[in-house]
Amino acid sequence: MTDRPTVLVVDDEVRLLQTVKRVLNSEFEVLTASSAADAEAILEQENVTVILCDQKMPGQTGVEFLKMVRERWPDPVRMILSGYSDAEDIIAGVNDAGIFQYITKPWEPEELVKSIRGAAHLYKLQRQNQSVSVEMKLSGAALEKMVARKQAVVRGASGFDRILRAADSPLEDVCGAARKVAVYDLPVLITGDSGTGKELMARAIHYGSHRADSVFLAENCGALPDELLESELFGCKKGAYTGAYEDRIGLFEQADGGTIFLDEIGETSPSFQVKLLRVLQENEIRALGAKIRRPINVRVIAATNRDLAKEVAEGRFRRDLYYRLAGFELHLPPLRDRPMDIPLLIQKMLSELQAKLGKSVSEIDKKAMSVLRSYHWPGNVRELQNTLQRMMVLCEGDVITADLLPDYITSPGSASPDGEGLNALAKQPGCLKTRVEQLEEIIIRTSLQKHRGNISRVSEELGLSRVGLRGKIDRYGLSKYPE
Repeated sequence: MTDRPTVLVVDDEVRLLQTVKRVLNSEFEVLTASSAADAEAILEQENVTVILCDQKMPGQTGVEFLKMVRERWPDPVRMILSGYSDAEDIIAGVNDAGIFQYITKPWEPEELVKSIRGAAHLYKLQRQNQSVSVEMKLSGAALEKMVARKQAVVRGASGFDRILRAADSPLEDVCGAARKVAVYDLPVLITGDSGTGKELMARAIHYGSHRADSVFLAENCGALPDELLESELFGCKKGAYTGAYEDRIGLFEQADGGTIFLDEIGETSPSFQVKLLRVLQENEIRALGAKIRRPINVRVIAATNRDLAKEVAEGRFRRDLYYRLAGFELHLPPLRDRPMDIPLLIQKMLSELQAKLGKSVSEIDKKAMSVLRSYHWPGNVRELQNTLQRMMVLCEGDVITADLLPDYITSPGSASPDGEGLNALAKQPGCLKTRVEQLEEIIIRTSLQKHRGNISRVSEELGLSRVGLRGKIDRYGLSKYPE
């Protein structure tokens, strides 16, 4: 008895049977048959994993034989080995006989072994899938309850009540407006600085709508070049562009019936804006390389840290697309305009960091809290989170104290990450090289923050190569700067 996959090779050429057996024998149990009748006799007696059959055989083609095999023994993975590449044979093999792969002669031994190995893996997955399918049928009611419980958990974690804010916070009015628009199937445009929680707001709108039981998908439109972004959102057919090795279902199609969140929409190119506009106008998508259009039913929530109205006025963003996206506009205030929310955010972050870092720090003293509330937070909530994480790592007791605050927060004249205090930096003692490096670090940090860690955009803005920028990021310890 062996655990190795069993391969049945069917060919009327005896020498070829011997060659194939010699190539496969080290990894598989190999059975050979010189005719369809001999192969049938073997299948009657043996549990076969993969069938490798020649196409041109006396009396019956390989496709005809495997079509019969498919009806009587559907489990083995079927493959054709042939010196011919007739398109009709290939189509018939795929459609009628369920051929997994069509291998042409002459073949390379290593490639043949690799193909058979892949077929054996597919057979294993099919068997596992059958087992799982049976279990699912037996426990369908339990699965429905499990899905309902998980959906309830997600709703609870993503609703408006989870957006932390004080009663007198300017965010309270924004959440009130968002709660009202959520029930209407309108596109929403969320504006605000990076790190203000635009995706969190988008999720709350989705889970406050009638689409809450359907999917919510998000895509950062500023992180991909046009071709890849189109592929991600609209899908593509194999071979549509260099690197498209398989068919891809786009996010718009996956989100059908639900919501799609398009972050950094202001970073898209004019050519992509035209294509997105058509999708929103027609409510249908066409995958790259495809001829057929597919209807979609998707709510679009877009977000940007740019002033899109100004971008429209200056010709960098299409006016018609802007009005398509801004069916209802929400602006999230920066953290500097909501200091009353900082204690609530810190308490939540401390709780999360306790679990993440395994430390018992659960409090921050009054002096440190006062400084944190008065700081202007150019990086918004993400910067607050990073600052708190750094302080918690350095903390040796149970309470975070003011002496753990970064210098740029505690010293009014120091250079903060957004570039303020540069005059003070220029007046500090020290050699020119040291002060220039400090200035360089501030500029790179500011650009990383502005572009949310997008290396391509930062290198373009600063006139650096990607390699050179990477070197400076490593030198100044900016690789973990919030994206």
